[in-house]
Amino acid sequence: MSNEINCIALIGKQNNPLYLKNFSNTHPDLKYHYIAHTSIDVIEERVASGPKNLDLYLGLLYAMEDLAVYGYMTNTRVKFVVVVSVTEGIIRDADMKTIFKKIHSAYLSQVCNPFYNLDSQRSIDSKAFIQAIETIGVNANSKATMEI
Repeated sequence: MSNEINCIALIGKQNNPLYLKNFSNTHPDLKYHYIAHTSIDVIEERVASGPKNLDLYLGLLYAMEDLAVYGYMTNTRVKFVVVVSVTEGIIRDADMKTIFKKIHSAYLSQVCNPFYNLDSQRSIDSKAFIQAIETIGVNANSKATMEI
């Protein structure tokens, strides 16, 4: 993948923000909060109009300026949004699916914690989860710079 991840966001089943990590130095967190919340409408539209045996990976939701927004929704309706800079090259769906599966795995580890309340409106503040997301973003971005 020759493009960098700018943001990873998790949105709860009641459309509340669970977690947002900004990997970009050029854009503020507020921009990514806006992008994550506007992607909710696109995700809901795809789920409502799509087949009932929906794949968890939703693909490219929309492109905005120099950013591409990709989506993924779990069976429990928790949404993952990854914002990627599209400066050059193409982004393969296989690469994005791999990233989403890693994010889903980190989220499953968080949910399996007996002290985590699945129906909570609070943001995820687990150190292990934050470290896992940080690792996913840094590893994906380091691969991106090596392929250029």
